[in-house]
Amino acid sequence: MKNETKCLHSGYTPGNTEPRVLPIVQSTTYVYDSTDEMGSVFDEPTKSLIYSRFANPTVMAVEAKIAELEGGVGAMCTSSGQAATLLAVLNICNAGDSIISATQIYGGSINLFSYTFKKMGIE
Repeated sequence: MKNETKCLHSGYTPGNTEPRVLPIVQSTTYVYDSTDEMGSVFDEPTKSLIYSRFANPTVMAVEAKIAELEGGVGAMCTSSGQAATLLAVLNICNAGDSIISATQIYGGSINLFSYTFKKMGIE
């Protein structure tokens, strides 16, 4: 499949009677029949959608589309570049590791590294 086709169609496959084009889900929260049912989702967050900061059908489709375009097994969208930076570095660092960074990087990242990594024992 060409990249142009992937851009249009990857990440969403409509079922019978579903919209042809991916609907944009703007809700931040989801309905549950009981507090017990909602509590079980907090215990196992991959079981269902609960809050859009954790997962959202529209964002999940974009992640699948990016993974397909890049030939990856998955992708992760974040709410900010700062969150993306932290996740990227935390994926390769362990407690006790050191990182070296140029002072020319984004100032917010320098602050983030200084505060977060000191709390985790990373220099």
